Amino acid sequence: MAKLINLQAFKDFLRSGQIGGLLLMLAVAVSLFIGNSAWADGFSSLLVTKAGLSFGGGVYEETVSAWINDGLMAIFFLLVGLEIKRELLEGELSTFKKASLPVVAALGGMLVPALIYAAFNQGTATAGGWGIPMATDIAFALALISMLGNRVPASLKIFLAALAIADDLGAILVIAVFYSEALHWIYLVYAAGILALLFIFNRLKIGALYCYLIPGLFLWYFIHHSGIHATVAGVLLAFMLPTNSGSQESPLEKLEHLLNAPVNYFIMPIFALANTNIRFEPALLSGLLSPLGLGIAGGLFIGKTLGVAAFSWLAVKLKFARLPAGANWKHVIGLGMLAGIGFTMSIFISMLSLDSAELIGEAKLAILFTSVISGCAGFFFLRSIRKRGTPMSGNQKAPALSPREPEI
Repeated sequence: MAKLINLQAFKDFLRSGQIGGLLLMLAVAVSLFIGNSAWADGFSSLLVTKAGLSFGGGVYEETVSAWINDGLMAIFFLLVGLEIKRELLEGELSTFKKASLPVVAALGGMLVPALIYAAFNQGTATAGGWGIPMATDIAFALALISMLGNRVPASLKIFLAALAIADDLGAILVIAVFYSEALHWIYLVYAAGILALLFIFNRLKIGALYCYLIPGLFLWYFIHHSGIHATVAGVLLAFMLPTNSGSQESPLEKLEHLLNAPVNYFIMPIFALANTNIRFEPALLSGLLSPLGLGIAGGLFIGKTLGVAAFSWLAVKLKFARLPAGANWKHVIGLGMLAGIGFTMSIFISMLSLDSAELIGEAKLAILFTSVISGCAGFFFLRSIRKRGTPMSGNQKAPALSPREPEI
């Protein structure tokens, strides 16, 4: 029964990601239209308008853009953290055998793009943006692979989801370690106190979600003022949520179920709407051929494909991993192309790592163009592979699909 609940949660996650990817595409299209219309200046003014919350006799104000990027995206990272914890404890990352291939593939998909970006931008003002091409947008990638239906093995879709989750964990660590500001220790002490309280609630097996979410708001506030990016608070909170191995729905699974729809159908489209309103200008377009643009394009398209495929090949050849059931090396190459859809997380990291509005605009445009190219290339490459594919190399033998493996 517990396994069935876990598989249902995984299927719900995949399904919501697929629909969310389609909404993301719509939000991007609308944002680009606004950015190149007569409404562009008004929309930009709206994003920098101050909005506040009143509590304790005071008012806490941020711009609309900051509320989206620091507030709403913390909820997105909370969901990501819940997914990561569930997969680490119960799912596709729960054992070395299951986790080895997606984790190694994700590692290659982060290291190789970062190196390619660094090669183009070494010694320039944009050298600090090496984290931009490291990320994979799980919503877009799952939306595209779901459109292939039974042209690709179901196991490949699960592999992509697990790879993207491992990739998200890597991106979160990069943000926390390399893209945080000067630390304010007093706020970190307060945050540590909140985490200690949440840990006690976890050990006492308190199941009421409000016992975690209310302290979680204070955790967000303290992390936000500590110099560590506020979205990390979402991940820390997620890891404090209790789960169980029984048939009863755990607080972690309950919150994940509650957040799937609002995150994928509202928060991520709002983020895309607010952050892709790029005005197409000659100077900005020329930035595609700058070290910044070439580093992002080379990292996302070439680096992701090469990193995912090469590290997967190495893991299989060293015999501590095996290919997904029914998949061959062409499938892995196509999946590497889909992993080059950086979008949400890449745009997020570009805003953290670059200190100029002009450079951020160039980065967003390069991310958008390359994500479209990677998505189309991966989709049509996978679509061109016959259902049974080509024989796997060496003596590789694919295991039979488990009757309980989720169908997508």
